Amino acid sequence: MAYYAGVDLGATNVRAAVADDEGDVVSVHRANTPNGPTGIAVTEAVLECLREASAAADIDPSRIRAAGIGSIGPLDLAEGVVENPANLPDTIDRIPLTGPVGQLIDSDRVYLHNDTIAGVIGERYYSDRNPDDMVYLTISSGIGAGVCVDGKVLSGWDGNAGEVGHMVVDPRGRRTCGCGREGHWEAYCSGENIPEYAGLLAEDAGNLDTDLPLDDPDFSAADVFEAAGDDEFADHVVDQLAHWNALGITNVAQAYAPLVVYVGGAVALKNEELVVDPIRERLDELVFNNVPDVQLTNLGDDVVLKGAIASALTGGTGDRTSSAV
Repeated sequence: MAYYAGVDLGATNVRAAVADDEGDVVSVHRANTPNGPTGIAVTEAVLECLREASAAADIDPSRIRAAGIGSIGPLDLAEGVVENPANLPDTIDRIPLTGPVGQLIDSDRVYLHNDTIAGVIGERYYSDRNPDDMVYLTISSGIGAGVCVDGKVLSGWDGNAGEVGHMVVDPRGRRTCGCGREGHWEAYCSGENIPEYAGLLAEDAGNLDTDLPLDDPDFSAADVFEAAGDDEFADHVVDQLAHWNALGITNVAQAYAPLVVYVGGAVALKNEELVVDPIRERLDELVFNNVPDVQLTNLGDDVVLKGAIASALTGGTGDRTSSAV
């Protein structure tokens, strides 16, 4: 039997899985992503996860035919590394991936993608509805997308295509994104930015009647969604988030004409009725051409890991007619 591996490298966790040639997962191993002292520590954590997943599958890593990696970015595809990851300490300036993983599994078939591109590859391979034109969108601590057009997954020359969270949705630029630019989608609707956006809306509201702990340093996006339905101001925040999310997906729909947009990420997965449903309700009035079918991903938290496995199986495409053999 042939074996394939997938790696999901995030800022908090790293997971590795071994799968058979049908894409069925045989074993998974998870570890915390190291915070240093350098990127080599993160590389070693990835390799150790692969070793442990291989041991759980009762195989030597050298029996793995190909590996896919879905990773935080930004990426340097030519070098097969992550360069200056935004959500890890500054001392982690470079994380080598494709070279060390290739050495471990004794194969040059190692395919590196940013996490959202891995997500759309996973949807193409595993989802029941997987047209040649589709998008995987994550709404989580950040916002990003993996895009497939005419059966081609768009990666960009440097592997960093799909940074749709940095599209401008608010020309007034009332919120500054973590990247330092103004008016970006992510600055309003990502899990990291929702609390500060709620604070801005509270300032606009003037005399405010709300139980949201706006001044609490631990105030979070989860507080907003938990209060919705019982707190009028929380409902207002959720409505404004839906407005920006719908504008963002409209921009994506007009740019790439997807038939399906799968939505994932913690903010969406935990709050489908408050995040995904309101987007669907608004798109008919916003999209000029084909209105895409917006669905919550059915791969859950495993979408990136499944995408990495699918990449290994298909030579980086997610297309079931492709093969990494």
